[in-house]
Amino acid sequence: MKIAIFDSGIGGLTVLHEAMKLLPDEDYLFYADTRHVPYGEKSKEEVKQYVLDAAQYMAEQQVKAIVLACNTATSIAVNELRQRYPFPILGIEPAVKPAVQNSTIKHKKVLVMATRLTLNEEKFHNLVKSIDKYDIVESLPMPGLVELAEKRQFDDEHVMQYLDEALAGYKLDEYGTLVLGCTHFPFFRDQLRRYFPQEVDIIDGSNGTARHLRHVLEERDQLGGGSGKIQFVRSSEPVESAVELADYHRLLERLS
Repeated sequence: MKIAIFDSGIGGLTVLHEAMKLLPDEDYLFYADTRHVPYGEKSKEEVKQYVLDAAQYMAEQQVKAIVLACNTATSIAVNELRQRYPFPILGIEPAVKPAVQNSTIKHKKVLVMATRLTLNEEKFHNLVKSIDKYDIVESLPMPGLVELAEKRQFDDEHVMQYLDEALAGYKLDEYGTLVLGCTHFPFFRDQLRRYFPQEVDIIDGSNGTARHLRHVLEERDQLGGGSGKIQFVRSSEPVESAVELADYHRLLERLS
């Protein structure tokens, strides 16, 4: 049985990459809803239906767990999916808790970058409210990074132009931690690193999600049984083109 990892686009590859390092003896199904990407600028109702439809497809593929490797999809649909299916449904959320702990020690602020829909959701506000006792968390929607990733525009010219505009006016030395609250954003970690002082930690939730997945499968005695094979699917259509498959593998290599 496979582990399904879902995202609106290529961002979930960051979680797949971490999962493959921690769980090499598994087979994976990577589902990218490229027909509807990006999610972060769409309505909550639209996104929920996209995720429910994708989950139904994945559930029919002999999966033992589904990982919503998308902060937006998690905030909108994870609870409903857990009610529908008997196997584990894991989500991802911005790594606010470790960021607040880290930045409180430094007497600095936290900056959370994510999609607009994630940042507007009640789930995110409740998370921050429960943790941010000293009012140090700030948020910044960065939809352009999702668009750049989906267009495979990782070159400095496009990325740095966008970052220059998005970060203009921010005093970046006031922050102790930058949270990458969208799974697309780790593709731009190196470029973001150039803007923030070296003492600013840049974190995301991919590794923590992979570790949680391993723990859940251990508890259910479902670890292993695979060989690291990956099946790629785009909006319910299996990817068979050698060119498209090579593109996915290049993106995984980029994360390495």
